[in-house]
Amino acid sequence: MMNQLYRLSVTIITLNEADRIELCLQSVKDLADEIIVLDSGSTDGTLDIVRRYTDKIFQTDWPGFGPQKQRALEKAQYDWVLAIDADEALDAELQQSVRQLLSEPRGNKVAVKMPWGVTVYNKRLDHGRSARAPLRMVWREGASFTNAQVHEKIIHAAGEVVTLKGRLLHFTSRNYGHALEKSTRYAWLGSQKYFAKGKRCHSLLSPVLRSFWTFILIYFIRGGFLDGPVGFLVAINYAQNSFNKYAGLWTLTRMEKIEKKNRG
Repeated sequence: MMNQLYRLSVTIITLNEADRIELCLQSVKDLADEIIVLDSGSTDGTLDIVRRYTDKIFQTDWPGFGPQKQRALEKAQYDWVLAIDADEALDAELQQSVRQLLSEPRGNKVAVKMPWGVTVYNKRLDHGRSARAPLRMVWREGASFTNAQVHEKIIHAAGEVVTLKGRLLHFTSRNYGHALEKSTRYAWLGSQKYFAKGKRCHSLLSPVLRSFWTFILIYFIRGGFLDGPVGFLVAINYAQNSFNKYAGLWTLTRMEKIEKKNRG
């Protein structure tokens, strides 16, 4: 390893990622002091690839994204933890930024954001919802993941959050069919998540308006149109996802009302 002040644990959760996991592992192998992989039943050779990079492999059930990433975090033993997804990879500039961070006094830094480089249909998106810097790296002490089944968040100790230079490449979908399947699954999980938190939807007008607003926000306000035809398609997909999520919430709300009425 290079001369570093701090050591790095990398955590990855996997399920049938044989076509993408190696790029992820290649991008962190020279930075990590340990790579921890939690797999929930891969059958496509994912683990054969992972074994070339680490022996810290744990096979588990699937409790949802938040709980699974928390399990991985609890197995990490070093100062900083990079929780990266199997379909992500650090580009060369971001690798150097992480290396520099690990080699300098930490000060009050507790969390690290990494600018996304979302790539779909062989195009990197630089605008719209893709123009974000998700939080992927934390100081281990005081850190945890929320218990959300999807769209989990990292909770970190009080302190400074920094954004590094470079791109966290994110190969979000293999093809359009995969994108549709993910969107549908995440929308329904989102419906259930909102319902469990006490949110309700009493009119189908709400999904329609939210869908319309999502498209306006991503395509026009956040500049998705600058990403060309792919940017338009992605904005439409996000709008559809928003509609599905709140339409699902409407169905749950409706079923709850009917059940209460029948009981009364």
